[in-house]
Amino acid sequence: LVSHLNSAVHNFLTQSDTSFVKHFIPVLIRLSQGNVSGVERASLAMDTEEGVEVVWNEVLFQDKKDFKTVEDKMKEMFENLMQVDHPNIVKFHKYWLDIGDNHARVVFITEYMSSGSLKQFLKKTKKNHKTMNVKAWKRWCTQILSALSYLHSCDPPIIHGNLTCDTIFIQHNGLIKIGSVWHRLFVNEGGVQGKLHPHRDDKRNLHFFSPEYGSCEDDYAIDIFSFGICALEMAVLEIQANGDSVVSKEAITNAGQSLEDPLMREFTQMCVRHNPRLRPTAHDLLFHRVLFEVHSLKLLAAHCLINNQYCDIEELLVPCFPSEL
Repeated sequence: LVSHLNSAVHNFLTQSDTSFVKHFIPVLIRLSQGNVSGVERASLAMDTEEGVEVVWNEVLFQDKKDFKTVEDKMKEMFENLMQVDHPNIVKFHKYWLDIGDNHARVVFITEYMSSGSLKQFLKKTKKNHKTMNVKAWKRWCTQILSALSYLHSCDPPIIHGNLTCDTIFIQHNGLIKIGSVWHRLFVNEGGVQGKLHPHRDDKRNLHFFSPEYGSCEDDYAIDIFSFGICALEMAVLEIQANGDSVVSKEAITNAGQSLEDPLMREFTQMCVRHNPRLRPTAHDLLFHRVLFEVHSLKLLAAHCLINNQYCDIEELLVPCFPSEL
């Protein structure tokens, strides 16, 4: 058995991988870490230097000439992804390019999310609950928006382009992380679209993509639309497709109207506006009333500071809390 596995690992690797295999050892267990166009293989691997499990991703190209035309572009974008560092974003560890006699591919190593996707968590929750706990919903929305705000503020900005409940992961401690940040590299016109092996789109997730997706230059608005659908699905646990494989606009509207909290309704409706120019930024949404709550005591202290800017701290405490001094 051991010799068989060693032979399998040897066949799995190419000559260009040998310099990395001491650092990252593939385990040959196929994974699903979010739907990413063009990724032919996602396998579990071991980072021997850090002692943690990681994901070994492979992207295959049909033609080496096509590969060469986008090689510099890919290197630039991968180098940008290497700099991404945020607690709510799946970590991008390493990448290398490989051109053989009969193949051309990219291998990149990412953080392994063992707890599963948000979609899986929502399905389990739906078995015992009709809706998601509001506090948990707010906490998740805040974490996702924090990650999007970070990506959109990078130089150059990083547009996710594939934000769904399948590409958002939740850890056992409740920490949310968004994956598939590299998706846009493989489908965007300026990237390597059309250069990869054909990939069948998942019709179940088409409703996460904005109306203008693919018809114009991507900007932050497509991520906001996708986030709005995610926020809506997190709240209702599942947007019913009425037996069809594609979720209709009517189903999305009905799910939004089913929200009892008017602020939650307003929040999600802002995100999924048809006109992308009318959608708020991730930063703006973080300060929406449904998420941004200021404790009354903090408000009182703030008013005291504003009204008494030139007083000592002891003098400030007297009008605010006279009974305690």
